[in-house]
Formats: sequence, C-alpha cells, structure tokens
Amino acid sequence: MSTTLSDLPPEMRAFTILKTSTTLAPRLGRLTLPGRKALETPHYLGNTSRGAVSHISQDNFQKNTSINGVYVALEDFVEKLPRQTPPLYQLESPKDESPLRDFIALPKDTVLVVGARRVPCIPCPTANTNSALSIYTSVGFRQISAEDYAAASRKVRPDIVVGLADIPYGQPQPGLKRIDKMSDRTEEWTKELVSQKNGLDKTAKAPKASYQIFAPILPLAKELQTWYLDHLIDDMLDDISGLAIYHAQFLADLPEQVQDLPRLSFDPPSSPGALLYQISLGMDIFTIPFITEATDAGISLDFAFPPSRSEVSGGEDAGKKYTLGVDMWQSEHALSVTPLSDNCSCYACTKHHRAYIQHLLSAKEMLGWVLIQIHNHAIMDAFFAGIRESIARGTFGEDKVAFEAFYKPELPEKSGQGPRVRGYQFKSGQNETKKNPAAYKVLNAPEESSSEAPTPNPDAVAGDLEKIGFAETAKS
Repeated sequence: MSTTLSDLPPEMRAFTILKTSTTLAPRLGRLTLPGRKALETPHYLGNTSRGAVSHISQDNFQKNTSINGVYVALEDFVEKLPRQTPPLYQLESPKDESPLRDFIALPKDTVLVVGARRVPCIPCPTANTNSALSIYTSVGFRQISAEDYAAASRKVRPDIVVGLADIPYGQPQPGLKRIDKMSDRTEEWTKELVSQKNGLDKTAKAPKASYQIFAPILPLAKELQTWYLDHLIDDMLDDISGLAIYHAQFLADLPEQVQDLPRLSFDPPSSPGALLYQISLGMDIFTIPFITEATDAGISLDFAFPPSRSEVSGGEDAGKKYTLGVDMWQSEHALSVTPLSDNCSCYACTKHHRAYIQHLLSAKEMLGWVLIQIHNHAIMDAFFAGIRESIARGTFGEDKVAFEAFYKPELPEKSGQGPRVRGYQFKSGQNETKKNPAAYKVLNAPEESSSEAPTPNPDAVAGDLEKIGFAETAKS
C-alpha cells in the first residue's frame, strides 16, 4: 500500500496544509525550507528575466519589496552550451551554497526556484526530441538534454527544481501518438532528474542534493497520462516534493497520493479574476506575468481583495465596475499630487505622486517603470494577504463574487509606449519589422512613413494551452 505525504510527521514535510475543505477548494498552506523565508500560500513568486525581477535592481529588491521567492529560467544562462562552459558554471561557491544565488545576487533567505523555460515561454520552431528540450537563449534557439538539465540542477543548487515537461508550445494540436510521446518523455526526464539528485555513483557514496523536485503534471486528462502518473507514484513519490501544474482545469485529476503536495501553477493567469479562479480550485503558488506586462504598459495596479464593504454597498455608484489599474500615460495625471493608490504604503506611493511618475514615463526615464513595478508588487502582496485572510475566515467564495462584481474583468488596455523591449519577449517569425524605433536619425531628414511593429498577442506568446488544443484533446 502506497504511503501518502499526509502519513509523514509535520517536521518531515516542507509543505504543510493549514486549512482546506474538499479536493477542488481554496486552501491555506506553508512552504518552509531551511534558511529561507516561509512562503505562506496561496502566494506568488517574483518572475525574473536574466535572474532579476524586471525593472527592480538587487538593492531595491531587498529594500522596497516583500517578495519571498523568485522563479528563474535556466535558458537565461546556458547560451554557450554545449560548445562552451557558460559563465554561471564557472562560478565556485562554498559547499551547500548556490552558485546561481551568488551569480544573480539573490538574498540568502529568498526561495530560489529554477525551471528550464521562462514564463511565458517563447515557442521554439524546432520540436523537442526524446532526450532534449528546445529552449530559447539570448543568442537563439538551442536544445538542452535531460542529462544536462539534471547536471545543471546539481551544479546551481537552487531550493526547488521544476522537472522538464514535453509540451509542444506553438505547434498544432497533438494527436494520440504525440500525446503518448509527451507522457513517455516527461517520465524519462523526471527519472533522470531524480536519479542525478540522488547521486549516480553509488560506490562513491555521492551526497544527495538538497534541492526539492517539483514534478510536472501535463495539460492532459488523467487517462491520457496514466502511465506517467503511475510511475511517478510507484517509483518516484519519495523523491518528489511538489507539482508543476500546466493547466488548472486538470487539478481534479490529481491522484490521491499527491494531493498534499504544493502546486506551482504554470498556467499564466491573464487577470486577477483568472488568478482567483485557480485559487478556488486549490492552486498554491503562482508565477504571474501580468504584473510586469502591466508595468511595461505604464499601468499601476489598483485593486484589493476583498473590496471594501462600504464601496461594494455603494451609494450613487452602486453597480458601477471599477478598473483594475490606472493608466499613468493619461494626461489627466500630469498635475495630480495623489499617490498611485490611496491605501498603498509602498515606496512609490509614500515618496512620490502621480504627476512625477507621469512625467518620468513621458520623458522615457526608466525610474518611472521602476516605481510602478515596486507599487504593482506591493498591490499583489496585499492582494494575496487578503486572499489568505478570506480563506481563513471561510468567506472566500462570497468575497470572490464581490470582487468580480466590483471590478472589471480585464486590465486596462495599453495606451502609451513601453520601455525598449527585449527580443525574447516576442514570438519569433519571418519578415519581422524592427521592434524598437531608431534611437537617432539624421538631422533635417524628411519624415518617412513607418508602421510600428504590432504588439504581440500575449496568448500566442504564452503558448496558451487551450488555444493549441490540449484541453479539447483531453475532453475527447
């Protein structure tokens, strides 16, 4: 008879469920790793680019944010593989310390989670193979083998490693043969990660690595990945500390033996409402691309959970739906000396006002996006704190309904020009126009008509799983 995580004493479990009711229900938990800040769940990880949260330098990360954990993509650092050794691998750190943590100057007490790909990831034109995953580095598309990924995990020593998942982003709807490959490859890649963590050379008694492994759960119905799930439970359960979920819809299909494991979502929510939906199904930890997307658009987030009872009950504005953010490009803010949000105590709101931030954006000063990003993460911290309090009170369901009735369903549309973009933010393709306008031009030259590169569809960039048919295939 299989042993479940709930059979272990609390001191032997990194993740503890503090409150839940049924399988598909919001739950409170706590992820506790040695020497790191406890992560009270539901919560989120800071989404990084090149190891840093976009627009936030390492000193501001420590002084002006409350981010307890970050997600880092290995594809940001292995552009020289396999011909040369990447600089990250050349950094020597003391025993049991993470070279990656030192490389990106991450505070010692911040939870460090590493996966192969960014969130959202860029679809690669080359398909995955039986032994390798296609990735997008700073110098183009590459492939990293399951063996190299497992070796990299032992080398960089993060707190949590997310296993490789064979998901064909940006490719046509997979047929049954392709689905079988997804399951088989993910199983083999997970076994490789587990075996390398435990040490390959048994005679040398290689020490067992200290990082936790989060096994991927494919965006397929249970019956389409039965082989993989059976082997995960029968052969690898003792070495798995969490789950990486690629579609929230399939939380209902999780086997009983893994119900008590923490769930890390790689199903990017497009809005706070979508985030609340996933939490209502029992998701624990999130990477949230829309925070930085809002910041890049010059939108300061402005919402709370639950909304104030006095605001909901209303007066003359009863029934009106409020926006989830404020577009700081609008000229109406040019003379406003109010903070970004009235009830926010972040550095941006306590030290500066809207007129100053609007001026920074208009002048293309990066400080404008820095201040908005600090504010947006503070709003998300308060949002998740409110969610945890609501679950503890047992009022999450009615608070979620009140939130959806009070706020508009989507974030405001972008109206101004964002910061200069990085190439990996866009879907690759042929005949692309320049993504950034020329910084300089010849004086007195005649004006030429030009069309700005179209803003990519975030769903296409994220490789939205519903759009490529995984959910529909599972239902059929």
